[in-house]
Amino acid sequence: MTATVPPSASPPAVPPPERPPHRPRHRLLAAIVVVLLIAIPAGYLVLSAAQSRDSGQDKQRDAAAPGLMWRWPSKVERRVYELPLPDDTTYVAHYERNSWQRSSFYVQFRTSPEGLDAFLAEAGGDPAGLAAGRPGVSDRHADVVGWDFDVPGHRYAGARIDRPGERPDLQITVDVTREDRPQVHVVSTVEF
Repeated sequence: MTATVPPSASPPAVPPPERPPHRPRHRLLAAIVVVLLIAIPAGYLVLSAAQSRDSGQDKQRDAAAPGLMWRWPSKVERRVYELPLPDDTTYVAHYERNSWQRSSFYVQFRTSPEGLDAFLAEAGGDPAGLAAGRPGVSDRHADVVGWDFDVPGHRYAGARIDRPGERPDLQITVDVTREDRPQVHVVSTVEF
């Protein structure tokens, strides 16, 4: 037998569905995270593009330079041509000249006597090997950037550092007229 429900009895009450609690902080946090995930990479891309463009313009300007540029060479240039400039260096100028067989990097700067000794030692030469009247930078290289080592009243000393293997060789001429701040002229040459 089946039981029948009397018509006057109502079915049991089902509670109305509850809404989840409102949590605006989570939505705000989610929005901030999404914005940061988009904004940070986009900002990085814009900054990288600007730096890359500036770098290309600097290289183009350096390649088009007709002679010495009065600024420090980049770390990459100093590393490639193995030129350890002393910390107390001032009046720095450089010029790079490239060809299929050879690249030459011309640098001039002023330093202290201690800085000159440190430069020569770190470059692989002997500070005592810098000799008065000895040829350093060849006339052919000096003419490229307009260096004149025959100025009356100036005293010069020179040295050459021949490095083994494919390392660049250095030609160095130092104007020692001002003993407290000698002016150094260096040509670093890499043969291919």
